[in-house]
Amino acid sequence: MEKLAKRSPAVQKQYYPSLHEKEFSLACSEDPLQEDTKYTKMPGLVHKYPHRVLILLTGNCAAYCRFCTRRRHTLDNAHHKLSQKEIANIAKYLRDNNNVNEIIISGGDPLTCIPEILLLIKLAERISNIKVIRIHTRMPVADPKNIPKKLFLSLKKIKNKAIYVLVHFEHPDEITPQTVKVLRKFRESGAMLLSQSVFLKGINDSYETLFELFNKLSEIGVIAYMIGHCDKVKGVEHFIVPIEKEIEIMTELRKNISGIAFPNHVIDAPEGCGKIIVPGNFWDFDRKKFRDFDDKEIKMY
Repeated sequence: MEKLAKRSPAVQKQYYPSLHEKEFSLACSEDPLQEDTKYTKMPGLVHKYPHRVLILLTGNCAAYCRFCTRRRHTLDNAHHKLSQKEIANIAKYLRDNNNVNEIIISGGDPLTCIPEILLLIKLAERISNIKVIRIHTRMPVADPKNIPKKLFLSLKKIKNKAIYVLVHFEHPDEITPQTVKVLRKFRESGAMLLSQSVFLKGINDSYETLFELFNKLSEIGVIAYMIGHCDKVKGVEHFIVPIEKEIEIMTELRKNISGIAFPNHVIDAPEGCGKIIVPGNFWDFDRKKFRDFDDKEIKMY
């Protein structure tokens, strides 16, 4: 990642600290999605939606995105990872809650702690109600050479679950030959590849940049799944793009790129519940507020 950051200003801005991180309004908080305060059921387990859970395997990452929603964990508690006992407790929770059919393994980056993720996947494979396993990672971009062969071999052995690997991409400069090579290995293991992105001011908030990014992803077999409005996390506010500009960009993209290259544009409702789809300029709507999954009114920020 260091070499890529040296030759790409867009990548450098994502990882190098800025004095702007000390500038934020009272509208920002450390945990706007209330993961820690409302939805955590036990260490490492966030249960926010009825049929899926989020498992935060570690606070460690190969490289630390300055816009991270969970910077409270990744910057302050980076070396923490779940113990075998904590992983076993999560597996028991999943067995006891048979309405849950999907797990999302994230962090930090779960691919920085291979023994733990392999244990978690092995346990999840034995739980009959779990049908979908999602792995959220940036390792294919940040450190593709350090993803071990045994991970691909383990994924290849899974026959009775759907495996999705969601890779964080913010800019077309991140699609390097090394990244493409490791993504091919994931596909060969049977995993389905999707991407998620975040709108970031001065990095990817242009039609041209996202047109190139989403088209390149479709060309290498990655379905563009989601691009989110940047969360109002303390220290991250300088990255937030005005929603009006995002809507203009996404409207033009919808007109000009393939459906398989066009992601959902969402806002993860702060102090609310749900990733809310943002309409394009094909509709007239109120850009100053919206409602979350619980019908709570959220003011746009």
